[in-house]
Amino acid sequence: MNRPTEAERYAGDAAVYAITGVSKVSKPTRALTRQNDTSDTMDTVREGKVLDDEELLAGVRDGAWLDAQIFPALRYAVPGLIPEGFTILVGPPKAGKSWLMLGVLLAVAAGGYAIGHIPTGPRRRVLYLALEDGDRRMQERCRALLGDAPIPPLFHYLTKIPPGRVLDVIRAFLRRHPDTALVVIDTLGKVMPPAVPGESAYQRDYRVGGALKDIADQNDGLAVVVLHHDRKATSEDFVDSVSGTHGLAGAADTIIVLARKRQQREGLLMVTGRDVTEAEYALTVEDDAWTLDGQSLEDAAERARQREETGGMSDTSIQILEFVRQHPDGVRSKEVAERFGDNAPRYLQRLEEKGWLIKLKRGVYAAPEKIPFPED
Repeated sequence: MNRPTEAERYAGDAAVYAITGVSKVSKPTRALTRQNDTSDTMDTVREGKVLDDEELLAGVRDGAWLDAQIFPALRYAVPGLIPEGFTILVGPPKAGKSWLMLGVLLAVAAGGYAIGHIPTGPRRRVLYLALEDGDRRMQERCRALLGDAPIPPLFHYLTKIPPGRVLDVIRAFLRRHPDTALVVIDTLGKVMPPAVPGESAYQRDYRVGGALKDIADQNDGLAVVVLHHDRKATSEDFVDSVSGTHGLAGAADTIIVLARKRQQREGLLMVTGRDVTEAEYALTVEDDAWTLDGQSLEDAAERARQREETGGMSDTSIQILEFVRQHPDGVRSKEVAERFGDNAPRYLQRLEEKGWLIKLKRGVYAAPEKIPFPED
């Protein structure tokens, strides 16, 4: 009986790995894993057949081909924030992630305004996997956000799915409703599978994120958003706040982080991704409904910058600073006093000493072009 060749053994191993995620190689050959495979052998076999150069390079395209293509415009669930593709929304527990995304889902399904001011276009179908809720809570939350308006018929939701079948559930819904624009999973922890034997946590995270991204990529115009908890440790880079390994962040097209201190009405939405502008947007929350702090994303970004600049300042100082900024040619201290009281000159002096204002001449103040950050 002829013994299988090395290529034939690897071909069988590739098929096993694709199905189970586990590499199994006949002894005495060492099992190929993602950690110890330094060859291209696994890439040169498919369904038991060794691929030749023509097959390996079949997908190579050149600049002329690319230059001649006309691709459809990128589509958004929420313009400027949530494009088609795979998005992770991260935030601490009870920060308001679910309320934020429910508001977005209802806006897309109704053809309304997301986060208060962003038009979502015509009514589109959405699916919400609300795996931490029940029917009664879902109804209460929808009515709280919608007021007297009816719950949109294009809003679909599930509160339970069979264990380990989240991808199958989403695919089944998309087969029935191929016009779906937005799918939200709340939360990722409810559907995250354990790592398979021999798989690192990073590989597991990237595998799961990659599978969700594949669903989005295979359905034109579809945005898939997963809600996920953040790390407890702080970091200067908000992308590092994604809980788990960097595998999830690496698989995502867009990362959104929601930050809000307990019992505070103000929040911050930090966004980065392949198809969105990296920015920070100021939000406010009232009765669990999130709204941009401003009439547009541009306004909210400017408001976020102002909040960062004025951190640690008193309300009166902030109001005086904003008032002076409205007068680029300068404003007299008498005018400030008439508006903010007799102590206004003292506030103006302190703001000047810290570099927040400049004195153009005696009794006249203006805001410099570049404002320093407040001292700790």
